[in-house]
Amino acid sequence: MDSSSSGGARVRRRSSGGGGGSSSWGSFSADGDTFDIPAKGAPVERLKKWRQAALVLNASRRFRYTLDLKKEEQKEEIRRKIRAQAHVIRAAFRFKEAGQVHVQSKETTVPYADAALGFGIKEDQLTALTRDHNYSALQQYGGISGVANMLKTDTEKGIGGDDTDLTARRNAFGSNTYPRKKGRSFLAFVWDACKDLTLIILMVAAAVSLALGITTEGIKEGWYDGASIAFAVLLVVLVTAISDYKQSLQFQNLNEEKQNIRLEVVRGGRRIMVSIYDLVVGDVVPLKIGDQVSADGILISGHSLSIDESSMTGESKIVHKDQKSPFLMSGCKVADGYGTMLVTAVGINTEWGLLMASISEDSGEETPLQVRLNGVATFIGMVGLTVALAVLVVLLARYFTGHTYNPDGSVQYVKAKMGVGQTIRGVVRIFTVAVTIVVVAVPEGLPLAVTLTLAFSMRKMMRDKALVRRLSACETMGSATTICSDKTGTLTLNQMTVVEAYFGGKKMDSPDNAQMLSADVTSLIVEGIAQNTSGSIFEAEGGQEPEVTGSPTEKAILSWGLKLGMKFNETRSKSSILHVFPFNSEKKRGGVAVHLGGPEVHIHWKGAAEIILDSCTSWLDTDGSKHSMTPEKVAEFKRFIEDMAAASLRCIAFAYRTYEMDGVPNEDQRDEWKLPDDNLIMLGIVGIKDPCRPGVRDSVRLCQAAGIKVRMVTGDNLQTARAIALECGILDDPNVSEPVIIEGKTFRALSDLEREEAAEKISVMGRSSPNDKLLLVKALRKRGHVVAVTGDGTNDAPALHEADIGLSMGIQGTEVAKESSDIIILDDNFASVVRVVRWGRSVYANIQKFIQFQLTVNVAALIINVVAAVSSGNVPLNAVQLLWVNLIMDTLGALALATEPPTNHLMERPPVGRRESMITNIMWRNLTIMALFQVSVLLTLNFKGISLLQLKNDDPAHADKVKNTFIFNTFVLCQVFNEFNSRKPDELNMFKGILGNHLFIGIIAITLILQALIVEFLGKFASTVELSWQLWLVSIGLAFFSWPLAFVGKLIPVPKRPFGEFFACCCKGSKQSSDATSDEKGNKSEHRNVV
Repeated sequence: MDSSSSGGARVRRRSSGGGGGSSSWGSFSADGDTFDIPAKGAPVERLKKWRQAALVLNASRRFRYTLDLKKEEQKEEIRRKIRAQAHVIRAAFRFKEAGQVHVQSKETTVPYADAALGFGIKEDQLTALTRDHNYSALQQYGGISGVANMLKTDTEKGIGGDDTDLTARRNAFGSNTYPRKKGRSFLAFVWDACKDLTLIILMVAAAVSLALGITTEGIKEGWYDGASIAFAVLLVVLVTAISDYKQSLQFQNLNEEKQNIRLEVVRGGRRIMVSIYDLVVGDVVPLKIGDQVSADGILISGHSLSIDESSMTGESKIVHKDQKSPFLMSGCKVADGYGTMLVTAVGINTEWGLLMASISEDSGEETPLQVRLNGVATFIGMVGLTVALAVLVVLLARYFTGHTYNPDGSVQYVKAKMGVGQTIRGVVRIFTVAVTIVVVAVPEGLPLAVTLTLAFSMRKMMRDKALVRRLSACETMGSATTICSDKTGTLTLNQMTVVEAYFGGKKMDSPDNAQMLSADVTSLIVEGIAQNTSGSIFEAEGGQEPEVTGSPTEKAILSWGLKLGMKFNETRSKSSILHVFPFNSEKKRGGVAVHLGGPEVHIHWKGAAEIILDSCTSWLDTDGSKHSMTPEKVAEFKRFIEDMAAASLRCIAFAYRTYEMDGVPNEDQRDEWKLPDDNLIMLGIVGIKDPCRPGVRDSVRLCQAAGIKVRMVTGDNLQTARAIALECGILDDPNVSEPVIIEGKTFRALSDLEREEAAEKISVMGRSSPNDKLLLVKALRKRGHVVAVTGDGTNDAPALHEADIGLSMGIQGTEVAKESSDIIILDDNFASVVRVVRWGRSVYANIQKFIQFQLTVNVAALIINVVAAVSSGNVPLNAVQLLWVNLIMDTLGALALATEPPTNHLMERPPVGRRESMITNIMWRNLTIMALFQVSVLLTLNFKGISLLQLKNDDPAHADKVKNTFIFNTFVLCQVFNEFNSRKPDELNMFKGILGNHLFIGIIAITLILQALIVEFLGKFASTVELSWQLWLVSIGLAFFSWPLAFVGKLIPVPKRPFGEFFACCCKGSKQSSDATSDEKGNKSEHRNVV
């Protein structure tokens, strides 16, 4: 996207953010700020403010899919109580243990471990052990090995994992699920729909009309009016309830999908992925940085393992875990290090399970678009109420003054001659019409149309490999102006292999040719690979291929080690790990200290080649001899790194140093030991190839055409980043320099203002840390960008949270990253990110289609009824007919238009500004043309219909009924034809892609069938008469004329500047001109500024 051309638009969006008024909904605004909330972290006061400002006739329906502020307070109270209970229990045990430190009881006995369905310990004993963090009881059971034996678990190989074993464990200790509150039943939704104030009034009116009708006309004829209104109301209630119930089921399914975490367990010596719900007591679970602790358990072994327990304790304190503090709580996150855990309690037996069972999993969350549409609905509702009140007053005045006539020309109300029952019945009929106008005029379904299209989009996005965690992210993605993407796994395939190696000071002809190296060098390399890794190798029996697990980089290195002849388990058994420095994305390296026996200790380091090289003072030759690292040799190593980077290879260096066992701190102090990283001996460098994903270049090009700038942020060095960016199409010129391609440390060193200016131009950032990514996001947002960011690591969480849309990776992403994100990309593919953008734009476009359609119906129905009421005292559309129109306009219209799938046309437009008009100039043009057409046709029919339809010779009462039926039929058919127009507000071909939307075709067909039934067979209920086939053809012909009219209308150009801004500017201009006499000179300069 051309930054210069887009700058003005961003400045306009930023400057309009404060007022929000006319720019939010076109000219619909009384107070724009009230209905304008941020997409993330909206304050409670802002949420309360818009609720109080909204005009609502059915609160339970309007606010169903918004955040329940009372429930949120209740949830927080429950959390506090459970946390307090846990604190009290643990404090009591700590107090008890502290008192027993100096008093060693001679009668201490091992707790009786009751056999439980074939296991050596019972469920309640295990639960109490971990819940109370009872360390003394753990020792009495024989420590971790004793508990593992009771659970028939091998701490190295895990459980067997066959179906019989898993079933036995679930029967004995429960499953890793918790009881969930049942979703709301269909009848609950029916009851909600019945709570609509207008529908309640209409039901009362129907009851009164029914009673009066039977009293005055007898049961045979008098029940029709009341029953028809009641039936129409019932139909509206049922259709509304069915639609809302289906949406609710969709949200329930998506919630379950969000909670279904996949994790690694060790079963039968093999690491496999299972659902969190399949975890059982006795499972051995590997833990690494960013993982969620998926059940209560005891630490088997770990290195530098730190746990963030804030989700359970409420305290943002990182707790170190070791053999003296081995208890792990479900729901907590691994903040640093790695280890393995024995599962001792699952599901409802854990505090996390208790907490989740106590709070309901509601999907309540309002989105900015929902709130803005509540503002639109409030404004239209106020207009509708005013119009309905005016119609009520006019009709009552005409009725009681004798200016309302029957079809035969007789006066409806004659003072002193009308009975009380007939008078009340006439007033009820008038009142019913006024209330029905309110039903049509107040678009209660407008905010719910957002929920409907979001639910539809979320379901479809799942198929496109994107799981939406936060509703508002769907719509915000449509406004994205830039995507900051990781390289590894997102732009590339994440299928890494070692393709080049540089060992012994020279390039190896084949990276796995170990014969070039002496046995000592190979032994050191293999030792560094096997011990300095978070991956694992399962060596199957019977000569089968070993199974390598771990991150893609670890898998590539371990697979290369196997080719060098490494025996993984054998190599690890030759030395013991003393201390680990886990790989850190800030430091870009990881290290391990291993004890070989006696005084000898090796400290191995592995990481970014140039960073490891800077710490080396010598290097190892192929024969094992050590040489000093001269400037010439450093230059040679750097040249080799640059050559590999230019070939898009990730460069990983291996180095080590020797150390004396005497210098290693004792076990108690070892956690604080900083591994020595100076005077390293360079072993060698490997180049790892990770090919670009097929089609990523096309995806990047699609984004650029859509006005979205793709920026690559990677931890790889600048040359590798440049090569990949050229391959992906992010860069076109290989010779670009700063700030288009920049290193993280350079960007970090800039001042805030310089950083903002540089951020605008950056396309590639290499050697970046997660903090650099965060700084880039902040700088871009300050420049007015809507930023989407991808991330997979724990340290990416701040950037994911800060971004407008955080996109975490489903395969490589940690649980911490996923929880900080808004959308999870399930296949880690950049093409899926682009599909999310399409869906985001589709949400916005579909809502606009629905608004255009609904406002056309609103305007036409209101004008027709108002003009007819004022001029003749009668309205052509009665209560039942208006309720049917409301059903077409509201629920069925939303289903038809809000579920349109995205098209490539959406990616040919610039991004949607977050505060741009909901109602664009194009929509105003289309709406005005259609509304004028419908009003003109129907009012002409209302006043001249009897002569135009050649009904003068008919009985006056019958002729009037035919005319009104014809008006009703034509009006409904106009809406059906206009639904096609609304599909493509800015495209000439309204039928494009229509066969792909089966729901749209189905709703049109249902509407037409029901309309024919109402007109031809339900005349008694709808106050209609049968129409001849000639009148049907004329009705269809008049409605059909809206198609060519809409086609011609789309050729009329509209100004780019929103009408709302134009009117606002005019208002300011007129105000300034009124001040001209007081300060003419100042006024001229001010006026120039406004213009």
